Amino acid sequence: MRDTVRVGVVGVGYLGRFHAQIYSRLEAAELVGVVDVDADTARTVADDCGCEVFASAESLIERVDAVSIVVPTSLHCEVAEPFIDAGIHILMEKPIAPGYEESAALVARAEAAGVVFQVGHLERFNAGVKMLAERSVNPRFIEAHRMSPFVARATDVDVVTDLMIHDIDIALSLIDSPVKSVSAIGIPVLTRHADIANARIEFENGAVANITASRVSDQKFRRIRVFGDNRYEALNFVDQQIESLKAVPADDGEWPEVEHDKIAVDAEMPLDKELEAFLDSVINGNSPLVDGHVALQALAVAMRVKEEIAK
Repeated sequence: MRDTVRVGVVGVGYLGRFHAQIYSRLEAAELVGVVDVDADTARTVADDCGCEVFASAESLIERVDAVSIVVPTSLHCEVAEPFIDAGIHILMEKPIAPGYEESAALVARAEAAGVVFQVGHLERFNAGVKMLAERSVNPRFIEAHRMSPFVARATDVDVVTDLMIHDIDIALSLIDSPVKSVSAIGIPVLTRHADIANARIEFENGAVANITASRVSDQKFRRIRVFGDNRYEALNFVDQQIESLKAVPADDGEWPEVEHDKIAVDAEMPLDKELEAFLDSVINGNSPLVDGHVALQALAVAMRVKEEIAK
């Protein structure tokens, strides 16, 4: 593999155009071209990024080493399969596919073809999330809220696979234990799918994650709180700040003293880091941080949440 990866982007709507813009400025990438069902959008992004417009995803295959697939979830398998069969490495926006079985089949197909298959769980590249993992809280209880105003995109899936899956993935990465049980509730508000949902996930080691997600809130609010042994850590995704409370034994042996810190998170751009990591995996053969199997674990829990909501 050359030191520069020839890449394309299929789907350059709201998120896909950011993929194209970032690739266009990364040294390890040569942005070959973009594809979109909206020809005007594709041309605008291509002109902005200095690349070609392709008439179809298939027409990219002979020209690229890797591709970002940023199309509606319902089209993921249809778009990805020809690239996989041609040996093209894939960065797939989450979720992999609408259902678990077809997602697992796509992951197996990519594995058999020997291609890099990275899934876009963006928050794994958030400096604050990485800091939480490094601070060794030993989580016993996690509470997460991911609330966003309504926007008319990603409405082909519900709020569980649109937003909640991010915090499911984070919880699974922080709690080193199998999931024991899942209970959930959710309702549609503005779409035909659940737009607000809450899930309680219990783990075999006794830890619990309580996760709420909404895409019909009046303002953006994103926070995860992690409670562990004599310690509490809270990450505000919007302000990019960690608040920490830690119990310290008092000199008299009675009630502990409490250390209260506020820690600024490095101002990194998670999507830049995600695409850089993808290119590194393609060039050096490293396993992605969020490969297909890791993403399937989060999707499996998300499917259980959806099943509970459907009861």
